[in-house]
Amino acid sequence: MGEQQHVKFPQEVIDEYAALGVDLPALFSAGHLGNRMGVQILEASAERVVGTMPVEGNTQPYGLLHGGASAVLAETLGSVGAMLHGGTSRIAVGVDLNCTHHRGVRSGLVTGVATPLHRGRSTATYEIVITDEQDRRVCSARLTCMLREITPKDADALPGTDRPNGS
Repeated sequence: MGEQQHVKFPQEVIDEYAALGVDLPALFSAGHLGNRMGVQILEASAERVVGTMPVEGNTQPYGLLHGGASAVLAETLGSVGAMLHGGTSRIAVGVDLNCTHHRGVRSGLVTGVATPLHRGRSTATYEIVITDEQDRRVCSARLTCMLREITPKDADALPGTDRPNGS
């Protein structure tokens, strides 16, 4: 669950990160929470990030997809897009997430697609549309991330890096 081997990255982005000794799929994975929830990132670029998540295991007491689960999927996808926009010298930190839940889902897979609304030097905002297997909109979300320079402490914490002590 949550493995990222099949993520499609633009070749120039893969090359840029590889030159720094960074394993791009590991860096832009769904993370521990996303993995626990079964998030799969299928496609990733600064222009579009696509991922899926199972409804099973991510429901509230009424058996419907939990709104917080939709928020996790949305923030994961929007953050990946913002990180790719920020490039190798900046990290994206979520500062605002807004989710509107349109319909309940009881089973199957939901798919999220994140596309940029704004990509600046210090912030990036993405719209994330989550749909069910019948392509009906389940949730509309908007995520704004602050982009800040990577510090040595940040670099030490990045997964998939060969850089000792953030160098």
